Order: sequence, then structure tokens, then C-alpha cells
Amino acid sequence: MEANLLTEIFLPLALGIIMLGMGLALSISDFKRVAIFPKAAFIGLVNQLLLLPLLAIGLMKIWPDLKPEFAVGIILLAACPGGATSNLLAYLAKCDAALSITLTAISSLITIITIPLLINFAMEHFIGEGKYIALPVFKTMLQIMVITIIPVGLGMILKSRIPATAQRLERPVKIASTVFIIIIILGAILKDRDNIIPFFIQTGLPALVLNLASLLIGFLSARWAGLSFKQSSTISLETGIQNGTLAIAIATSATLLNNPQIAVPPAVYSLIMFITGGILVSWFGKMNSKAA
Repeated sequence: MEANLLTEIFLPLALGIIMLGMGLALSISDFKRVAIFPKAAFIGLVNQLLLLPLLAIGLMKIWPDLKPEFAVGIILLAACPGGATSNLLAYLAKCDAALSITLTAISSLITIITIPLLINFAMEHFIGEGKYIALPVFKTMLQIMVITIIPVGLGMILKSRIPATAQRLERPVKIASTVFIIIIILGAILKDRDNIIPFFIQTGLPALVLNLASLLIGFLSARWAGLSFKQSSTISLETGIQNGTLAIAIATSATLLNNPQIAVPPAVYSLIMFITGGILVSWFGKMNSKAA
């Protein structure tokens, strides 16, 4: 996956539009909802920010003969927050959309700090000291903020200042975001179409295992904590549906990792999560409709 027009120009632009769409659906009250259902928010954030990265690191440590760059790519994917995709799937599955948006919003803020720390750890552990260039933490935080938080903030301002316009924009931007996600993932893989089968052979199984395990852990941990099926299904999707677009952007950016091979697992994972997510949307939707 070589850096090209897709990854250097279209990808950051598309990611900005995706995050703008998320902002159009957010308000300050979404962040205040943590006080309304603190247990659900706490469990969701622990799953997203702690258990998922630890699961990815543990899985990569025991996975045999996986290329170091691919191991880093898996951990990068796990370090990213949920995104517009998890919110969309939660809505389609009749989950707790407010909780989904709240978890995505808060995790997007926190991962600005945790992503560079986790990636530096992963690169030192799997690639080896002296064989990589460490991410400058503060610079990386600023760049992630530019392509995520600033567009989200702009969307929130539009919703607050001109709500009628924001409401009209929300649906087309959401549709455009979904299209952009699909184009980015397929484009990143098709750029090296001769390697698609080797990519899936090398990274497909660990990506699938991580995805299924995170979806299951998210659901079971919430149920064990006594949360409703609706909240548990929401946390499951928020734990297992990751912002693969952000991971690909970080991996391929000339000013960040600039290592297209690291983008392979996030691209493969993203394709897999659409399939598993679609299956869960069908089941969660039926169960949540019965519980309504």
C-alpha cells in the first residue's frame, strides 16, 4: 500500500468530512450524558480504551509468524476510537444511539493522547529499537486533533448556531461518510490488488479473531454488569467497530507513520467488521425491537 493521491489528499479530506458528519449529530448534552448513565459509559470506555488495546497486544504477542508491521497495524486499529460507522450501526440495530454517540465522542477525545503512546510501544516492542522512527507525541496529538476533533467541533458549532441547516446536512453527510469509508478501504486494498490474497492470508484471521473477541467481550462485560440488552448491544458495537479510516490515515500519512504496510490490517479489519457488524445489526435489531 504505497502512499499516493488517495492516502495523502483524499483520505484526510474524507476523514474530515466523516468527522464533520459526526459533529452534526453531537451536542454538549451528549458529553453530559455520562452523568445520566455512568455505569454504561464507564464500562463502554474501559472496553474501548483499555481492554481492546490489551487484547490486541496479547493476541499479537502469541500470534505466530506475523509480520511486525502487521502486528503494529492491529494495535493501531485497536487504539483508535469508534467512529461514524459504530454510530450508524447502533442506530440501525435500534441500540442506545445516545450512548453510542457519547462513547464515540469521549473516546475520540481521549485517544488523541493514547494513540501515539500505544503506537510507540507497539513499534518498539514488535519492530525493535533503532529500526523505526518514534512518533513525536505532541505533534501526533496535534495532527490527530486537526483531522478529527476540529471537524467534529465545526459540526457541533453548525448544529448549535444554525440547527435547521445542520439538520438538512446531517443525512447527506452521513451517506457521503459511508461512501467515503467504503472507497477508502477498497481503494487502499485495490492499490495493491495483486497482494489482496496474501494480505488476507496474513492478517485476515488475526483481524477476525480480534473483531469477534472484542464484540463478544463488549457484550458480555455489559451484561455481567447488569446493563440492559439495548445498552449491552451498544457497547458491543462500540468495542468491536473501530475507526479504520483514522488508522489508515495515521499509517500512511507522510508526516506520521508513513508506513503503508501498517495500513493493511486496519483495511482488512474494516472489511471484516462490516460483515460481522451487519450480522449483529440484524440480530440486535430483532432483539431490541422485542424489548421495546
